[in-house]
Amino acid sequence: MRNTPLLTAPPTNAVTGFAELYAIALAQAERAATSYHELATSFADRGEQAMGPVRDVLETLHEREQDRIDELRLRCLATTSKTPSPRTLPWPVEDLVPAEELADLAVSALSTPYQAWAIAVRHRQRAFVFWTYVAAHATRPVIRGASETMAREALAEADLLRRERRLAWRALQAGGQVDAERRAFDDMSSAALLESLLLKEIIRWAQGLQPAEREGLIQTAGLAIDDLAAATAELPGIPEDDPIGDPAARVIRYAEQLASRYLDESDRATDQAELDLAQNLASSSIGRLARLRAFAITLR
Repeated sequence: MRNTPLLTAPPTNAVTGFAELYAIALAQAERAATSYHELATSFADRGEQAMGPVRDVLETLHEREQDRIDELRLRCLATTSKTPSPRTLPWPVEDLVPAEELADLAVSALSTPYQAWAIAVRHRQRAFVFWTYVAAHATRPVIRGASETMAREALAEADLLRRERRLAWRALQAGGQVDAERRAFDDMSSAALLESLLLKEIIRWAQGLQPAEREGLIQTAGLAIDDLAAATAELPGIPEDDPIGDPAARVIRYAEQLASRYLDESDRATDQAELDLAQNLASSSIGRLARLRAFAITLR
């Protein structure tokens, strides 16, 4: 499971209109296109023939982002009668292709197409997480629907990129270049345990709230009164050495871990049924995480 979240700064405010939405999407695509292009160009300028296959992948990714940029401009024009403008950005846009990841690819003489495709997969996973957050915070149905469309498109493209990554991985295996210590993934049974722990911590949090706040938390978490009654009797004690004393903080921690778990599961799915299940769980868990974070903020 990931030790760090895909997004370092998830959106916490609502996108209010299509001008903002498309400005964000365009800024993300332009930054990604620039990042892929600059790294590919640096390989070419240095004349590193060994990096040729990696450069080819980066150039392909740059072209895909350019196509996305053109599509976003057309969609924004059709929706708002204007092209996206950076002046309508509601907040600074986070890079979905972090410079440090590309730097790792750039400095290693052992970089492979597999690693380049893996960065691209993470890029689109971040886009999926980002737009799921935006949808969760949206107050206008049309913006929520558009954000959900962006999230679904990011998932679809991540699936296509996984296929390329899988082919590159097989090529590494055939060439005997596979690292024997490749990261292993935990199975879905641990997700069920995390769901159980999350439920218990939500109940523990609810017990310390006023009745109206308690009802709000239950609704935010997507629970029912019966869930509250059944789980209350089975609450475990809090370990004395627990480093997180705040029940709200424990809830957020478990919700983050579950979102990460389901994203990992979608990443390693071996058939369409597994992929659909993991992606649906990831989408639901990210939406739940966004709502829980927003609820915690209202209580401060």
